[in-house]
Amino acid sequence: MRQNNRKQNKTLVIIITAVAATGGLLFGFDTGVISGAKPFFRDFWSLTDKQIEWITTAGLFGAIFGAAFSGRITDILGRKIVIIASAVIFAIGALWTGWAGSPSSLFVGRLFIGIAIGISSYSVPMYIAEIAPTKQRGALVSAFQLLITIGIFVSYLSDLAFAEESNLESWRPMFLIGVVPAMILLIGMFFLPETPRFLIGKGNEAKGRKILERLEDPDLVEESINKMKEEIALASQSAHSWREILQPWLRTALFIGVGIMFIQQFIGINTVIYYCPEIFENAGFESKVAQIAASVSVGVVNVLFTVISMMIIDKIGRRKLYFLGVTGNVIALIALAISFAFRDSLGSSMKWVTVSLVLLYIVFFAISLGPLGWLIISEIYPLKVRGVGMSIGALSNWGFNAVVTFTFLTFLRILSPTGAFLVYAGVGVLGLIWGYYFIPETKGHTLEHIEEHWRQGKKPKEL
Repeated sequence: MRQNNRKQNKTLVIIITAVAATGGLLFGFDTGVISGAKPFFRDFWSLTDKQIEWITTAGLFGAIFGAAFSGRITDILGRKIVIIASAVIFAIGALWTGWAGSPSSLFVGRLFIGIAIGISSYSVPMYIAEIAPTKQRGALVSAFQLLITIGIFVSYLSDLAFAEESNLESWRPMFLIGVVPAMILLIGMFFLPETPRFLIGKGNEAKGRKILERLEDPDLVEESINKMKEEIALASQSAHSWREILQPWLRTALFIGVGIMFIQQFIGINTVIYYCPEIFENAGFESKVAQIAASVSVGVVNVLFTVISMMIIDKIGRRKLYFLGVTGNVIALIALAISFAFRDSLGSSMKWVTVSLVLLYIVFFAISLGPLGWLIISEIYPLKVRGVGMSIGALSNWGFNAVVTFTFLTFLRILSPTGAFLVYAGVGVLGLIWGYYFIPETKGHTLEHIEEHWRQGKKPKEL
């Protein structure tokens, strides 16, 4: 009987994770869909590069706002209610952007949908982490990151499906189709439970226990409840954790958390995610449909090597993977810069050289900086300030992302593709130097040991 119950629990956990992780798919979809839609609404309204940058970056501005306030709101209203609210915003945002009657309306629509992206980036992984059984927590939370890459891939496929060279308004259904996953998340979340940790934190232990008994291994229920109570008590003592994280012994950890997000973004990843068609247009792909089709390959490789990274990250270690990935990114970026410098000599082969090098760049990013940024910031902070530290990391990520996205087309115009890619390669070189001194090897170390390492004033590379 117990074995049957465990099988039922496992099925229920998978269903809950699949529904909640749709928030990750929406995150990726609404991040990537702008890529294929852009060439069409650019020509439809005859927009300038600066207008394109504003519209593209609008979602990131909204995400910064959503991420900044979602933590407090989630603690007050609950994880479930906040995710339902984000699904509503995703759905309204999809309709708003798809029916936008002007560039300014599209900008505001993207700003609005960005709020949902920011909220989901915080609330969905938290929900999954708190609802997942202890033994499956790591794998199930990783599913959220995987769904983001799948969402980006799906957005590229969707863009390709609706792209019509003769119809400049074909960008509208690219946005509108986002209503479908938003409704799946909205309807599905109504049938899912609130997390036991939130309920116990609000004094409703009986209900929290009842939900936990349906999800957790029966042998671990009491242990899980006791651990939740300890974490809740510790969190209640951390009201001043914003000031505490600035203490001298934690400044190194804070510098690492912000620094790795700087390298992750300023090495240029989102110039590829958001501006793939423009890159391929510069390489010689004249048709909008061909540009989007080439972008689909980026989505495929991104998903594939994110999965590979999940399989090898605990075997190779963080530090080695960081240097492997950043070195590969620098080589790919320099090669891209050289290929654009000799574009005329390469002739028609330039298109395929560019696609190959962009895919090489994605391979190295997906196995290293992509997952490492979020993993490292979850490991370097003591429990008492981990929430604040990760919030700072997330806000840094969105802020740096916005700066890179807002300046890329300007870089192309002023510096040419060659100059732009050399700038990002230069950041990669700085990242290698910075990483030698500041990237710790957290593999195999307990969080308590890492905390003690900082308290003793030791250097990151000595870990």
